[in-house]
Amino acid sequence: MKMMWMMLFTLLPLLALAYISWHIWCLLPVRWVWKLIVILLLVASFMLLFTGITHATDRWPMSLAAMVYEIGTSSIFILLYLFMLFLVLDLGRLVHLIPRTLLYNNWWTAGGVTLLMTLIFVYGNLHYQHKYRQEVTLSSKKVIKPVKAVLLSDLHLGYHNRRAELSRWVDLINAEKPDVVLIAGDIIDGSMRPLREERMWEEFKRIEAPIYACLGNHEFYAGQPEAKQFYKESGIHLLIDDNAVIDSSIVIIGRDDRTNMRRKSIKDLVASVHAPSSSFVILLDHQPYHLEQAERSKIDFQFSGHTHHGQVWPISWITESVYECAFGAYQRGDTHYYISSGMGIWGGKFRIGTRSEYVVLTITN
Repeated sequence: MKMMWMMLFTLLPLLALAYISWHIWCLLPVRWVWKLIVILLLVASFMLLFTGITHATDRWPMSLAAMVYEIGTSSIFILLYLFMLFLVLDLGRLVHLIPRTLLYNNWWTAGGVTLLMTLIFVYGNLHYQHKYRQEVTLSSKKVIKPVKAVLLSDLHLGYHNRRAELSRWVDLINAEKPDVVLIAGDIIDGSMRPLREERMWEEFKRIEAPIYACLGNHEFYAGQPEAKQFYKESGIHLLIDDNAVIDSSIVIIGRDDRTNMRRKSIKDLVASVHAPSSSFVILLDHQPYHLEQAERSKIDFQFSGHTHHGQVWPISWITESVYECAFGAYQRGDTHYYISSGMGIWGGKFRIGTRSEYVVLTITN
């Protein structure tokens, strides 16, 4: 069954690529050789996706490796929108709203498609560059004094999110003057090479507050030993099925990612806490599955990421159908949750119908 699903997810993009290529061939009013060149460039950009995500570029010059990663991972989103656009045009032709001549050897349609795609993805990139500040305020008699925390998830540092970008994020964090910074996994995108060569741990050292984090699934892709070493060099307190007490009345529990099938249950993690039962308990759990478990274990607040809220529409509709809560503030019983769409991004730097964000959490008494 697993092999069947893998074959399906491999076949579907190829079928979509063939569908788009056929439309481009029909649409462009140029000689066949130029049509073939355009289609080959499209196919090549898609194939670069596999080169980038398999770390095959780790021995290439950094600038070339970064360019291959950006082109390859951006192509999957561009192809998605081309597929949707051509599908709408075909449906319009089937119901006789769009004349057949618009889809065959037509410079006006070709120019319109190019302009529309350009506008969509320029907007998507500009929207990604803006980091949305989300405020969350909770009141609890469990805390001794007000505590301010900056919450982050899914930084995905690597070939596309480089040190200069991380530096800007650190400035945003320090401007908040937080008491603590909490990161819910996926600090690393995949390859450790960009983080090492650009000495990104030095940026984390600039953060003027203690940092606590849990692992995400991408730390497993990068390799746990190297990821853990990077956390140590960065001064990040990594909590792997472990906990820490801050400000004497707040407990931070960091749960291992669900990639580890043998990670501890939330119930066991709560039982291992050596702090008064009256403490305010925050759970960092990268993937927001089975939210009822935190409620049953009387967690006060759970912070998760992973979903990216789909990153671009309409993938956001898929994440909303998969998760009980795919984005934003949520509550079950007395347990509060925040599922973040992430500070960074995987692959192409586009946000369409979603946002990149950091959360400023204030816990008052």
